Amino acid sequence: MVLVQLECGSTHAVGYTYADKATSVLAHKLLQEFVIGSDALCHGATLQKLLRAIRNLGETGIAIMAVSAIDNAMWDLRARLAGLPLVSLLGQVRSSISVYGSGGFTTYTDKQLAKQLGGWAEQGFSMVKMKIGSEPERDPERVIAARHAIGADCKLFVDANGAFTVTQAIELAHCFAQQSVCWFEEPVSSDNLVGLDQIRRRAPLGMDIAAGEYGYTAWYFRRMLDAQAVTILQADCTRCGGISGFLDAASLCWAHNVPLSSHCGPSMHLHVCCAVPRAIHMEFFHDHARIERMFFDGFCEPRNGQMTPDLSRSGMGLELKVKDAEKFGLSL
Repeated sequence: MVLVQLECGSTHAVGYTYADKATSVLAHKLLQEFVIGSDALCHGATLQKLLRAIRNLGETGIAIMAVSAIDNAMWDLRARLAGLPLVSLLGQVRSSISVYGSGGFTTYTDKQLAKQLGGWAEQGFSMVKMKIGSEPERDPERVIAARHAIGADCKLFVDANGAFTVTQAIELAHCFAQQSVCWFEEPVSSDNLVGLDQIRRRAPLGMDIAAGEYGYTAWYFRRMLDAQAVTILQADCTRCGGISGFLDAASLCWAHNVPLSSHCGPSMHLHVCCAVPRAIHMEFFHDHARIERMFFDGFCEPRNGQMTPDLSRSGMGLELKVKDAEKFGLSL
């Protein structure tokens, strides 16, 4: 986690990304040169300066993730200065949003897989996701184990992280459909837009093809949507230019009439996903939820498969547990 903390007078705010340490070095430099001393309410102007500053560094990867952490903190600060929860500042369209339990790692035994996914189903989650692709020959068996664990009423998603060829993915999609899998994420590399479109056209009826978590810019999302490569777009505000970039993705989804789902970091996405019309659900990723519980007061626990912003707290409602974070090498 690369954490950005901003303050304006007595008001404090936080934003973060999940990235290499190199991202923190660049974020620190950008904060020093363009953010400290700027007008907190001139967020847009500051963001443009940040984007111009990283142009020659490459507007993807480490550079945009540094900007993402800063942008997330700037949105949090603006809302806190206004004394509003972020969702109210953005313009709330729903009071809560569905989440899907995400884990089911390929390193798990079938017993571990069943316990985790089945546990979410018992807690009222209506959707869960598992990883596939490390051992394609075992994936049909693992999917059967997952379905038995969650029962017939819980939706089952699979995520291949680009592990397959187009032919493999199409064959497996029809195999997984026998267990009512309704979401196939990154069956091939998300950069293979032609391949994703080929899979989308040949996937079983009712199975969504999803990708977008590696989108860093609005141009990336536009190309993916123009190519009709996905039926659901994913975006991650810790990567795509912060909440500002997520709003760009949401606008593109609106224009293309395509649903939007957030990737990882549930606390960073909760407020913005309750403020954009095309958002349908969020990823409740096991590792990030665990980290956010450890590091922040104000983490919003899901209830019956829904996360709800706490409207009694301003901004994103998160307060850093400094002493707890210090155990893990927090550098302030």
